[in-house]
Amino acid sequence: MAVGARSGHEGPEERPGGSDEPGVEGVADGAPPGDDAGDGGSTEGERALGRPKKPRSFWKELPLLIGIALVLALLIKSFLVQAFSIPSDSMQNTLQQGDRVLVDKLTPWFGSEPERGEVIVFRDPGHWLDGEPTPDPNAIQRVLGWVGLMPSADEKDLIKRVIGVAGDTVECKGTGPVKVNGKALNEPYVFAGNTPCSADDQGGQFKVTVPQGKVWVMGDHRQNSLDSRYHQNQPGGGAVPVDNVVGRAIVIAWPPTRWATLPKPDTFDQPGINALSSAAPGVLGLAGAVPIVLWRRRRLTVAAGRAAWVSGGTTAG
Repeated sequence: MAVGARSGHEGPEERPGGSDEPGVEGVADGAPPGDDAGDGGSTEGERALGRPKKPRSFWKELPLLIGIALVLALLIKSFLVQAFSIPSDSMQNTLQQGDRVLVDKLTPWFGSEPERGEVIVFRDPGHWLDGEPTPDPNAIQRVLGWVGLMPSADEKDLIKRVIGVAGDTVECKGTGPVKVNGKALNEPYVFAGNTPCSADDQGGQFKVTVPQGKVWVMGDHRQNSLDSRYHQNQPGGGAVPVDNVVGRAIVIAWPPTRWATLPKPDTFDQPGINALSSAAPGVLGLAGAVPIVLWRRRRLTVAAGRAAWVSGGTTAG
């Protein structure tokens, strides 16, 4: 039986002021047909007069609400923000194993590229995760991860800090410091007890110029991170294509005791670190301006010579 539904009257009901006209049964003065006193259900008369139906029950609306929530979660995950779980210690102490971070996926849609100092999530450029254990989520975890209601269990994603962008020269000798365009970095985010570089020849020592369309990344736990340094013998020379970047990690969302934002460190704002890249447009502009100036000067010289010839010919005549 439907909740809240009531059966109609079995016969005419006498009411004060009722009409004796045929076909009208117990209608109170001023009340439209079908408006039975005390009947809370919808009648044919009410529907004919355009009165609203009784609202559907919560349990009937629940599947629709769940469907809308899942669609919104999927859209948010695809275009705005996505949760990721930290599977290793390579970003200690900035990020701990088991932390959940929220990643901004919106700004890359508007052409924004990773900047020095940002913590980014990116897809495996190729064989970086060979030999790493593969997560095995259950069916519910897969579905919730797919719609963005749980951190992604995608084993092909990594998280590191951007140290150099396209055109930068990044280098490290001995145990450090790391230098970008000749400027030494003060890196307070490096794991306590670690040196900025390792004194080994397997990637700890390097000097690279980051190719166009790529970034150079390193983990904050320098002695426990197989980052760009250790993939220089692979295609791309260890640099990560910008197209592989999923987004920028903006906040530690879980656990609550670890809540914190992930801002860009001040060390990457020091004067002169952009000197090389900022000088490039000026150099190109100067190189382009020289031919124009020479062409204009030649044109003025020719015009002046013609004017002098015409003036001399007129005087002689």
